[in-house]
Amino acid sequence: SATILLVGAEGGPQQQLAEAMLCEKKDFNINIHLASSLPLPPERDHLRPRIDLIAFVIDIKSKYSLKSVQASLAYVDVRFFLGKVCFLVTGVGRVNNCSVEMNAIWKLGEDYCSPVIFCELELEGIRVATAQRLLRMLQICAGRVPGVSALYFSLL
Repeated sequence: SATILLVGAEGGPQQQLAEAMLCEKKDFNINIHLASSLPLPPERDHLRPRIDLIAFVIDIKSKYSLKSVQASLAYVDVRFFLGKVCFLVTGVGRVNNCSVEMNAIWKLGEDYCSPVIFCELELEGIRVATAQRLLRMLQICAGRVPGVSALYFSLL
């Protein structure tokens, strides 16, 4: 099995993405955990599975979303930045309502050597395509694709 942690503002798009990932056809079991921010509560540490991929969800319409992700990054083990972290930027279809500087998002990806994926989770087709892409990344991060390393994600 493989485990993904989606970190970002709680609510519809993040939950819908998780459901889309669960609906996709796959040949391995996945666990999806949702969190609004890090650190995760310590009282469940003994029950928490190994996390293979962390996807930070940034809503381009919310400065709070970016600040929350930036604050959460301090709690991520540095080894995760070797291909096991990505940034999902949602709301890109409404650039005129943008509250977050695009340069800040690109800098985040550069600073943490992690891919930045732009998507519109409110549109079903794009949500399904994003779910498929995350599943493929998760499969690689969990070591289920022979000869392919998650270290290549920084080249995306």
